[in-house]
Amino acid sequence: MRPSHGSSALSATFDDPNLVLVGGLPPVVALAQDCRLGDLVGEKLTLPAKGGVNGQLRVPVPVAGMVAGADSIDDMDLLHGGMDRLFAGIRAPSTLGTFLRTFTFGHVRQLDSVAAAFLTALAAAAPLLPGADEVALLDLDDTIRETHGSAKQGVGYGYTKVKGLNALLATISTPLAAPVIAAARLRSGSTNSARGAGPLLREALGTARRCGAGGPDGTGLLLVRADSAYYTHDVIAAARQGGACFSVTARMTATVKAAIGSIGEDTWTAIHYPEAVWDEDGQCWISDAEVAEVPFTAFTGRRRAEHVTARLIVRRVKRLNTNSVPVGQGELFAAYRYHAVFTDSPLPMLEAEATHRQHAIVEQVIADLKGGPLAHLPSGKFAANSAWLVLAAMAFNLTRATGALASTFHARATTATIRAQLIAVPARLARSARRLRLHLPQRWPWQTAWAQLFDATCGPPAAA
Repeated sequence: MRPSHGSSALSATFDDPNLVLVGGLPPVVALAQDCRLGDLVGEKLTLPAKGGVNGQLRVPVPVAGMVAGADSIDDMDLLHGGMDRLFAGIRAPSTLGTFLRTFTFGHVRQLDSVAAAFLTALAAAAPLLPGADEVALLDLDDTIRETHGSAKQGVGYGYTKVKGLNALLATISTPLAAPVIAAARLRSGSTNSARGAGPLLREALGTARRCGAGGPDGTGLLLVRADSAYYTHDVIAAARQGGACFSVTARMTATVKAAIGSIGEDTWTAIHYPEAVWDEDGQCWISDAEVAEVPFTAFTGRRRAEHVTARLIVRRVKRLNTNSVPVGQGELFAAYRYHAVFTDSPLPMLEAEATHRQHAIVEQVIADLKGGPLAHLPSGKFAANSAWLVLAAMAFNLTRATGALASTFHARATTATIRAQLIAVPARLARSARRLRLHLPQRWPWQTAWAQLFDATCGPPAAA
């Protein structure tokens, strides 16, 4: 590709008031309005009058900006140009910054309630979680959002040895649907991964049920998945109290090792991965493994009523690098590397083990957030950054619902793909007979999906 004209024949000027950078934003904002985002804020959020008025008008602005690609408060300026002819209530970045700084911990919890109700409305308005009545998967994980300098409240060095703030996420997905964020909580950078995970899981399970997980009669499978950081009694108790099954990676404690040692050699079942897996300890690719299971009672150090008995499903692979054997391990662990999953899932052993490995889907959500609105935590105030995380979760869910309405492909695409193909579409505004028309690029490759999204959100109402 090369310029069709020489540089002397090319000029540029910023003089067209009718150009719109994100021509896909009108159907997205229409969807948010249909799902009562502004009304929910007005009902649930009680910010102080100074700086916090008109929350029902101000909250949708950063959500729309994040959907369009903003990753900082200053980036909200991309909602200008011809956008003020398309939308009412656009606010300047300085106003939005002041608005966020009025939040306290209690106000962030109110915003959490808004986000949960908004996700429930999105799930009713779009095919966001198909099949959730039969199988729904709720994944827990956290990540460190790196920060620089000492001006931000709550920063610290966490388990990654990186200075920043810790974001805890709970996502809902199905075998047919990409994940959405059921709950999100910002924590100090030095916090333990499992701190506060139990209460957040209870909230997420309630939201999942309202989104149809488990079906109206609760007979469908709702499975909570997590890694070994969440192998705690609080998390598993929260799952059971919420009527869900659990599948949590077990830490290699003495009791877990003893249970693994009790497994007979004739009970292992060989499996072959469809794709090889990279073994960090052995620094090699692994394609074969063996799986077995044994009954196991966890948390025996607590009072008897809090003991939990379920299945311990163990996957083992041959240890190819003998130099990686931890000090003090016996002959059993010198020959193999073991990965144990503590679960009460009703699925058969091999299916339960494979389903647990798919917990890694939550990493895509984290990557999408860090590649979008969570690229920065824009404020020095902890509560403002907490509110920013909740707004980012709402923007993420709104983007996923947008993709689900557009096409089967976009229903599972990354948010960056949805943004590039459906939202960041250049357009020119024209007015005729008191009506606005968007003129979009001719031969846009994703025209069919965009038109389907537009018809679903801005088109005439369906016949009764």
